Amino acid sequence: MVDLDDAQFLEQYQRAVAAANQASATEPRAIAASYDVVNHLIMIRLNSGAVFSFSPDIAQGLAGASAESLAAVEITPSGEGLHWKRLDADFSVSGLLGGCFGTKAWMAKLQEQWASQQAS
Repeated sequence: MVDLDDAQFLEQYQRAVAAANQASATEPRAIAASYDVVNHLIMIRLNSGAVFSFSPDIAQGLAGASAESLAAVEITPSGEGLHWKRLDADFSVSGLLGGCFGTKAWMAKLQEQWASQQAS
């Protein structure tokens, strides 16, 4: 561990706070999340006012879950992530927006499914 004097600690702390404030102001954050049972979509309202949705069928840990379990989505305090306690599933907002719905193996399986659907 690095030993810091009070001035060094304060400087690093202030830089960390400034970086966190910058990230909060510029990076997408969830302000609301829900499950739309009629359309079978996870809906995320972002701090920008935009709305992002996806089918839970493409998300690892959400596919095949009950409507009740899908509706029990929680937003992390920072708004950077979504959590389903009952399903033990977590996703980052930036990852979802970037098209990441699971592990590399899960995404490879999805890519194969999508490719076969386009070929038919």
